[in-house]
Amino acid sequence: MATTRDPDDFERAAAGMDYEDPIREKASSLGQAIAEGGPEALLEELENLLPESWREQIATFPIAAVLLGLGVGIFLGMRKGDEVIAAGTSLVTSAAMANVNQIFARAGGGGEE
Repeated sequence: MATTRDPDDFERAAAGMDYEDPIREKASSLGQAIAEGGPEALLEELENLLPESWREQIATFPIAAVLLGLGVGIFLGMRKGDEVIAAGTSLVTSAAMANVNQIFARAGGGGEE
């Protein structure tokens, strides 16, 4: 459950909200996996979120799973299109900047890695 924290506390999540430790730990591990492995790490983490019974259903009925995913995607695109575009743009921008930083670090012989 989200709770507001003291404004002087430096360990705050987005919008000044703090989440219980398991959620914070999962979010940080997901962020680290995405930073290290790129988009394929995100897909692997999403796959890990699915219960085993759902994975079996998807393996048994792949066409139905794709159609369901398409329907959910269209619905979210119609309802939350601006937010989805903003999130995608942010993801692409951060990946591009990470690549640019690696290129500059290699060319300059130092920097963050």
